[in-house]
This record gives sequence, C-alpha cells and structure tokens, in this order.
Amino acid sequence: MTEASSDDGRTFRRESERVVNEIAQGLRTLDAGVGWFSVLAPTRRQEVLQEVAGYAMQAHITAADGRAGVARSGVKPTANPSVMICMDPPRYGFAGLPAAEHVKAFRVLVSVFAIADTRRRETYCKGACGHAWHNLPAATEQP
Repeated sequence: MTEASSDDGRTFRRESERVVNEIAQGLRTLDAGVGWFSVLAPTRRQEVLQEVAGYAMQAHITAADGRAGVARSGVKPTANPSVMICMDPPRYGFAGLPAAEHVKAFRVLVSVFAIADTRRRETYCKGACGHAWHNLPAATEQP
C-alpha cells in the first residue's frame, strides 16, 4: 500500500472543501454529502472530520449554532457528536470517535458549520466578500 502523494492530498482537500461548502450554501443536500462521505476510506473520513471541525472553529460557532445544527442534522441530541458540539466551548475531537459514529459526526459538523457560515456570509462578508468559498457558482447537484 502506498501513501497518497501531496498533490493527491491537496486535490482531495479541495474536493472536500467544495462538498462541505456546497452543502453549507444549499447547492448540495446534506444527504448527497453524506453519500459522498460514506464511501470514503476511514482515514479519509477522519481527515474530513478534522477539516470540517476546523471550518466550524473558523466560523466561530456558538452553543446556539450547535443546538440548531443538531436539529437540522437529523442526529439524536444524545448522540456523542451532538453532545460534543453543544458543549460550551464545543469539543472538536470528532476524528477520534469510533468509525461507526463518523457519519453522525459529519452530519452534525456540516449542519452546524452551515448555520454559522451562513450567519458570517450575511453579516461580516455581506456585499464585500473576497472568500472564494463564499462565492461558489450555482451548479447542478452532484452525488
């Protein structure tokens, strides 16, 4: 077995960034994103969970964002990822959860990120945003 080249890693990161931001902006459904995430190898899923947790941190999620995101995610409020994101401050060790909880963690993280990022796009970035990920072109949904 060989390691992915650094180019492959960058390509994957760009793909995951695009998928997550498309979900956050309503250009891809959460279920379609979960379909994409579910077929990844376990190590890739862990990388995506770390990446999305970083996006959530950058978006300055709040406990209220956590609760609203959990409600949107379809994951039970008592599930580990739901409890972790609703803590004040949130816990971000999602990649360390058992593999059986990765899909739940992805649903929760992306849903919470979508809420916080939408707030930031509508406040801090409104009208003068230079963030490429806030200016995705509308596209047809991809699996």
